[in-house]
Amino acid sequence: MTPDELSRALSAALAAAVADGTLALPADAIPASVHVERPRQREHGDWATNVALQVAKKAGTTPRALAEDLAARLSATPGVKSVDVAGPGFLNITLDAAAAGELARSIVEAGADYGRNAQEAATRINLEFVSANPTGPIHIGGVRWAAVGDSLARILEASGAEVTREYYFNDHGAQIDRFARSLLAAATGLPAPEDGYGGAYISEIAQAVITDALAAGDTDPRELPDDEAQEVFRARGVDRMFTEIKQSLHDFGVDFDVYFHEDSLHESGAVERSVERLKADGRMFEKDGALWLRTTDYGDDKDRVVIKSDGEAAYIAGDIAYYLDKRERGFDDVIIMLGADHHGYVARMMAVCAAFGDTPGKNMQILIGQMVNLVKEGQPVRMSKRAGTVITIDDLVGAVGVDAARYSLARYSADSNLDLDLDLLTSAKNENPVFYVQYAHSRTVQIANKAVERGVRREDGFDPSLLHHESESVLLGRLTEFPRVVGQAAELREPHRVARYLEALAGDFHSWYNDDEKLRVVPYPDEEVTEDHRARLWLNDAVRTVLANGLGLLGVSAPERL
Repeated sequence: MTPDELSRALSAALAAAVADGTLALPADAIPASVHVERPRQREHGDWATNVALQVAKKAGTTPRALAEDLAARLSATPGVKSVDVAGPGFLNITLDAAAAGELARSIVEAGADYGRNAQEAATRINLEFVSANPTGPIHIGGVRWAAVGDSLARILEASGAEVTREYYFNDHGAQIDRFARSLLAAATGLPAPEDGYGGAYISEIAQAVITDALAAGDTDPRELPDDEAQEVFRARGVDRMFTEIKQSLHDFGVDFDVYFHEDSLHESGAVERSVERLKADGRMFEKDGALWLRTTDYGDDKDRVVIKSDGEAAYIAGDIAYYLDKRERGFDDVIIMLGADHHGYVARMMAVCAAFGDTPGKNMQILIGQMVNLVKEGQPVRMSKRAGTVITIDDLVGAVGVDAARYSLARYSADSNLDLDLDLLTSAKNENPVFYVQYAHSRTVQIANKAVERGVRREDGFDPSLLHHESESVLLGRLTEFPRVVGQAAELREPHRVARYLEALAGDFHSWYNDDEKLRVVPYPDEEVTEDHRARLWLNDAVRTVLANGLGLLGVSAPERL
């Protein structure tokens, strides 16, 4: 019996109590889904719920009395061994061994669908993450958002959402001009501008621009007047840099559905249209020759200039137009992932959301990520040989590989500072979390292969009641939690919950397999295959399924051999 099945049985028991007049509860007050959870103490049963405490007052009865009535009704449900009432009205539910063990069959037969849910169904989500400026390689902070953002997209999709991964291409503004001047300086042998960009990659890109121009039959840009040369380096340099960024992300397992160009907001008139709408709604005012948005009406600490006194659009004008553009494209929720230096950005953008009549925290959600530090041999790793001042995505992948990089960046809450030990992440030790989880998956594969070689076949039968050992009950209990963990990770926008769950599952699996000589999946060479072997093969393969599904949600491979 799965948690969802038990939840429905509890709802049915409430409905039956209403139908026979035992419970005076409006039909629309009966929860469609009753929350059940694993008790903290195993001796309290397999599942617990406080639904009687939640509903009793509306029904004009006491939680204890309602709990006792529900216990009697639920005890008659097939698969339920016993129901105990504890304290003021908690229900502790114990399943019979067959009902608990049947979960293994459900998981194996569901395969890749196990863990998926519909809580975000019919929701269109625009998820904007990374969005690094095309002026240099992606640094370690952006790598964190690549891992967390792509994992979140996968989890939201597993929860029924239609997700568009979007990259905001910052190709408008002063940073692009500084990049172009830096390339021109490198190409002509001059030092980088004081406010420019450094690192070996600047010289590499500058030389590539020259090579591309000559290959196309164009004039060597170094022979052009400075303003024309700078434009060539800007256009070709940004394109070359962004091509590298997209390739690095692709190699990291991250691809975007939309690459949105900031320039298009200004060229298409989207900025002007968004301003006109806010003016028409009375959200803006003029002061000192400038046009302001009344963001203080919506919780911001001060009003914001949108159009400056010289007629130029302020930076926030593009952000306003971009948010409206996303909503007009039909997205219900707009999620934006930003770096640690963008805390001040949150209040003003939530005010923009409210100014358009939307709900901050729902239609617009902003996630802030903290800094990442790399450590090797106990010392901080401070800079990239290529980028000069930062650690890049290629540096991290080159040091530990894609799987270790993605898993380690996704397994922590994004709003916490993170120190990554490169030595640990390249080690084949249980202390290395990605190795620990991947090894568990690999072990399930090897066990299954060996069992099949010895004649153990799932299709020859399955008696779920044989999975009654304490360690099997613990393992089955952990397996039941996976769909709920995926749902919580989606709801809270926290992919790290999936990673931590996988580590707990791997621990339970290793404990089960090592627990007792009697719990063997693989018979000895001359031993007869029994129903016990088959039952445990079903459980082994259920663990394999969940580990693979969970790793897939994090964009990490599930190897068959390590």
